[in-house]
Amino acid sequence: MPDIILYAIPFFLGTVILEAVVSSWLKVKDVKGFEKKDTFASLGMGIGNVLVNLMVKGGVFASFTFLHQFRLFDIGTVWWAWVLLLFGEDLCYYAFHRASHEVRFLWAAHVNHHSSEHYNLSTALRQSWTTPLTSFWFWLPLPLLGFEPWMIVTQQSISLLYQYWIHTEWIKKLPFGLEGVLNSPSHHRVHHGSNAAYLDRNHGGILIIWDRLFGTFAPEREKVVYGLTKNIHTFNLVKIAFHEWAALLKDMARPNPLWVRLQYALRPPGWSPDGSTLTSDQLRATQQAQA
Repeated sequence: MPDIILYAIPFFLGTVILEAVVSSWLKVKDVKGFEKKDTFASLGMGIGNVLVNLMVKGGVFASFTFLHQFRLFDIGTVWWAWVLLLFGEDLCYYAFHRASHEVRFLWAAHVNHHSSEHYNLSTALRQSWTTPLTSFWFWLPLPLLGFEPWMIVTQQSISLLYQYWIHTEWIKKLPFGLEGVLNSPSHHRVHHGSNAAYLDRNHGGILIIWDRLFGTFAPEREKVVYGLTKNIHTFNLVKIAFHEWAALLKDMARPNPLWVRLQYALRPPGWSPDGSTLTSDQLRATQQAQA
């Protein structure tokens, strides 16, 4: 079935151009704005992601369809099924997104989305070329529960569409208490921060309730420093897409026992057997001890 994200591409490009023009005109102090090479790198990553998704979407849909035969419930397509699916799909997304920050081989696929030192609508399009190959199994419980496969992939697209607009510095806070329930630009700026207090926080898609429930929420307090704890300083698409895979393979090739090599892939980014490098939890603890 066609992916509704494809139909949104003209909207993405139009709003990126609009935000870039407004940013260049107004030059607001707290808005970092656009950098041409960075923006084109993000667009290039987005195009690559679309092409990879086109190749794997059929297989993912087939796996959903196969599992749906063994469903526990006949949920159907009634209106309340969409309400349940909103929460169910978002919880699957939270699990995927959190794991992508806490398991290094998943981080190797996801890291490119965080590699920009800017934060604007083009950053939302800086998507992975390998995540479509490593992530689909987080959503496999949904067809087993009884959700229709076409509904699942539609809700996944709705979630991605929602997350596009929160990649901006122009919107500060949502009104009417919505910050307590919905993922917002403020919450997602924290997620893209390399500040120790912000690392591995605010993983929700549409909703922020899972982060609040499972202890991964952080409010936006100090000024966000965008990018990675160790930035890659390149606009080369191949390096953006694969630099962490290369680093992971290099670590796994070290002369260590097999179980140590596997831990490089399965433990959090920054883990090392001798503690010479730090995970995000260790960085956060170090910062707190120094405060």
